[in-house]
Amino acid sequence: MKKWKCAVCGYIHDGEEALAKCPKCGAAKEHFVQLDEASAKLVERSRHTNTLHSHVIDLARQVEAACNAGIKDELDPGCVDVFTKSRALAWQMMKLAMTEQQSHMGKGKWG
Repeated sequence: MKKWKCAVCGYIHDGEEALAKCPKCGAAKEHFVQLDEASAKLVERSRHTNTLHSHVIDLARQVEAACNAGIKDELDPGCVDVFTKSRALAWQMMKLAMTEQQSHMGKGKWG
């Protein structure tokens, strides 16, 4: 499928033709440029990887919530220690994935 990029805001549209108007910034059809095949493939790969990063972020948030519940439960000091350390690791995992997504955005590898 063809990919069209709005030259004004960077919005990417998938379709046989450019949109009449950009849904993000309102730019007219003339401001859409068709991406070449290599760029279109990079957009698809980036979408896949960014979705995986989003999934990691979501999982890390779930781990964080479970750890918070374990800390609150306070069964014993050993459990609290494990939950506290695990929560810190989940936070680091989440921040790494977010930072990589930010890097992708800065490089135009978002789609």
